[in-house]
Amino acid sequence: MTIDQARGWRTPSYTGVLVLGSGEIIQGYGLGAVGESVGEVCFNTAMTGYQEILTDPSYAGQIVTFTFPHIGNVGTNNEDIETVDLEQSAGAVGAIFGAPVTEPSNFRSQIKFTEWLVKHGIIALSGIDTRALTTLIREKGMQNAVIAHSPQGKFDFTALRDKAKNWSGIDGADLVPTVGTKKNYHWNETLWRLGKGYGSQQEKAKYRVVAIDYGIKRNILRLLAEHGCEVIVVPATTVSSEILALAPDGVFLSNGPGDPAETGKYAAPVIRDLLAAKIPTFGICLGHQIMALAVGAKTKKMPQGHHGANHPVKDFITGKVEIVSMNHGFSVERDSLPENAVETHRSLFDGSNCGIALTDRPAFSVQHHPEASPGPQDSHYLFARFIDLMQKSKAA
Repeated sequence: MTIDQARGWRTPSYTGVLVLGSGEIIQGYGLGAVGESVGEVCFNTAMTGYQEILTDPSYAGQIVTFTFPHIGNVGTNNEDIETVDLEQSAGAVGAIFGAPVTEPSNFRSQIKFTEWLVKHGIIALSGIDTRALTTLIREKGMQNAVIAHSPQGKFDFTALRDKAKNWSGIDGADLVPTVGTKKNYHWNETLWRLGKGYGSQQEKAKYRVVAIDYGIKRNILRLLAEHGCEVIVVPATTVSSEILALAPDGVFLSNGPGDPAETGKYAAPVIRDLLAAKIPTFGICLGHQIMALAVGAKTKKMPQGHHGANHPVKDFITGKVEIVSMNHGFSVERDSLPENAVETHRSLFDGSNCGIALTDRPAFSVQHHPEASPGPQDSHYLFARFIDLMQKSKAA
């Protein structure tokens, strides 16, 4: 605490800081884990789902600024975690809030959000002007920065600035090895229901799906199991011959973090082999980008990326507009798509590509997250579309 000598009142001392590589210093109040983390600062416009956001493996290497001010007021639980390992974050390295975190007020809450942040090793910062930070990102793009929390309020600003400035960043980085599984495993958990929690498959599976894990989310696996799939999750480095040996009815390409061009160096050749075998294939987020790379398209870094739960996307197959969840910092370049890849979805915010389908293979992918349920469940039909592809393939 510090004392204002003129007025005689006490004001809390700053215990948290965000230092940008460009030199800006933003001070606030630290919470969560103590220490410092380097990452890319983005902003997320979702009003709900902060626990899912922070544990989404796609956020590896990023510091999430929440534009909605009241974050943490419903507490946390073990059901709303998206990383497969419940004890690890495996997602964002830092979080930034406008308002202080209040006491939890929700019947599902198990522990306070502040305690949960400590448990998962996430450094957080509150009490800053998140609108100004969001404006900076919109004007200058996502920034490399260091977020730090010191209960004593002691910071070496020069060292923090140099650390942020010298960080190599996400562009050109393969982050999949930091979040993906190292061994095969089976998944049979199904969707959550009020008063019952998550279920499990009771009937014999109709389809066998091999899910390639680039940083997969739990709810993707639940939706596949809910639709009657036996799900076998394999590491991102699994070769095509090993996947084919599992005799899949379909292959799923998961979400994940980092630069798709880097991950694609070893992932795209595998996908090309699977597409050549005409196995029904469905990709989401990073999986979408890598499938596009596998057929000859290109990807590019976005200035601000898309992060939120209120993004309008048009499906050209149905003609409908969906409100979807987004989390990506790279996009597929539409003009680079080959003749056998048609655009199926497009962002109505900036016109960027959000989905493709192959005309000569039973394969499609989307940039957004149809498994997320921030309120609307507009995109759940895509899992049914995948099931339909496998059904037609088996019938043929």
